[in-house]
Amino acid sequence: DDEDALISLDMSEFGEKHTVSRLFGAPPGFVGFDEGGQLTEKVRRKPFSVVLFDEIEKAHPDIFNSLLQILDEGRLTDAQGRVVDFKNTVIVMTTNLGTRDIAKSVSLGFSQGSDAESGYDRMKAKVSDELKQHFRPEFLNRIDEIVVFRQLTEADIEQIVDLVVTELEERLADKNMGIELTPAAKALAAKRGFDPVLGARPLRRAVQRDVEDVLAEKILFGELKPGQIVLVDVAEEGAEDPFTFTGTSKAELPDSPEEALEGAADDGSTGSTGTADGQSA
Repeated sequence: DDEDALISLDMSEFGEKHTVSRLFGAPPGFVGFDEGGQLTEKVRRKPFSVVLFDEIEKAHPDIFNSLLQILDEGRLTDAQGRVVDFKNTVIVMTTNLGTRDIAKSVSLGFSQGSDAESGYDRMKAKVSDELKQHFRPEFLNRIDEIVVFRQLTEADIEQIVDLVVTELEERLADKNMGIELTPAAKALAAKRGFDPVLGARPLRRAVQRDVEDVLAEKILFGELKPGQIVLVDVAEEGAEDPFTFTGTSKAELPDSPEEALEGAADDGSTGSTGTADGQSA
């Protein structure tokens, strides 16, 4: 649960030969020698970490020589001669190899049923071939598991919509406001934010454009006010905006059960009480 335990490295920044020293430390006499490497120094200080190499295929070939030692022996000697222990780290590497060819064969819409399963098998085979062409066998043999992610389904996209809306709701909490999407609005947001080639990457931009920006404008002009829950629904066909926004006042919730009972007494409401033998009086 500790976000600081994640060491994330964008390997597109380490594609040149001179950038290798930034990862493992500069040799003696060079600038940055005292600072240590971006990878080795962080692992040395936090040995219980998850190390993420994002887009590993973009790294310079010299980096893989050091990774072989890390994956095989669980340790690495940095430029200052210190042995850095990687035995308590979890190493994750991502790659986009094969995705370009896969995208050409992706049909429009969401993957479903047997088509999705057969498409996944073809995708795994294609990615496996690409990995063998790009990486040396001794590197691939040191990887415990290769996971090929499935194509996103409609349900997956709607879950991502929930996550994006939850982030928005946390920001609205500062204004004592909340937001809810109807199932129809959630489905439309998922459809507008999904791209068969780009996946869910455009989703956040779509929600920002269609929901956040419109919501901010309505708050600015006083159409929606603090203390309201905003219900987002699908607009009628032909409307300028794809969604409608309706603000309703938040229900006043009692702070304690005693206050709820006092409120009921003030209203003059009555209730039945149970006797010891379970009968109503």
